[in-house]
Amino acid sequence: MAYSGSIMKNLINAILRSEDNDNTLTHMLKYLGIGFVMGAADIVPGVSGGTMAFIFGIYEKLINGIKTVSGKALTLLAKGKLIEALEVIPFHFLVPLALGIGAAVISLSSLLTYMLETYPELIWSFFFGLVVASIMIVSKRIKTWKFIEVVSAIAAAVAAFMIVGAVPTETAATPIAFLASGAVAICAMILPGVSGSFLLIILGKYEQILQAVHDKDIVTLGIFMVGAVIGLALFSRVLSWLFKHHESVIIAVLTGFMLGSLRKIWPWKETVKTIVDSHGEIVPVVQRNVMPAGFNQEFMIAVGLFVLAFVIVTMIEKTSNRKPETL
Repeated sequence: MAYSGSIMKNLINAILRSEDNDNTLTHMLKYLGIGFVMGAADIVPGVSGGTMAFIFGIYEKLINGIKTVSGKALTLLAKGKLIEALEVIPFHFLVPLALGIGAAVISLSSLLTYMLETYPELIWSFFFGLVVASIMIVSKRIKTWKFIEVVSAIAAAVAAFMIVGAVPTETAATPIAFLASGAVAICAMILPGVSGSFLLIILGKYEQILQAVHDKDIVTLGIFMVGAVIGLALFSRVLSWLFKHHESVIIAVLTGFMLGSLRKIWPWKETVKTIVDSHGEIVPVVQRNVMPAGFNQEFMIAVGLFVLAFVIVTMIEKTSNRKPETL
């Protein structure tokens, strides 16, 4: 009993000694709030929590944190060095961030779903303003736009524009397909401007994953999660290396992704194709952007919400830490 107590004490001390100096209550509450905003953004298809992480200046810190957990910490754990593994994990950053994301998903999913179904133009106008402001803020991190940055941004914008407008395909429900879709979806979720759930729809896996959840198909979900873990571990290393060696180029690419994603969140749409999900509900998968019906009261409210969102993001950027945080 005394031995078990000693182990628990060492584990707690290791967590408290983790390589992260943001261990004050103020910092943890800040990351909890940022996580909540990221989770709220991730709920909406076409809006990325990665965009919010960029605005708050923690994007690189998040990528490096994921890299540490899936790399250095995992290596130490494989060697049986549990205490050392816990010490390198930035718990004071990742835990409140994860709790905030989870709280947003649990508390806001139903509300946002209802709002999007009831007032789609108004809600999408608000999110459109969020992303437009985000593009301006993120692009300012590049002091001088050279040829390579401009070309990278244009290429990324075109790619994102094509992806969000792609027609969903049908793919076989094989273990390899679920593994690959898990890796692709999780990578998209941490990229500003790219929606992981929307990519699953394009890959023909969205309904299949929902059905697996409904049927409690542990094998399929397990394969999907393994793919997600592998994708996140590998992609975080790629992003970390790019930020270290080609920061302006990767920021240009992420700016382009957000710019191209505006196609998805344009407020006024006409549904061309729908699918029926595992709950029997009709879900639009192919939509065409159209101009507003007229300059009526609803249009003016939509414009007001766009401006409000733009102002909110601008104020957040001005009051947050201007220097990007790193581990």
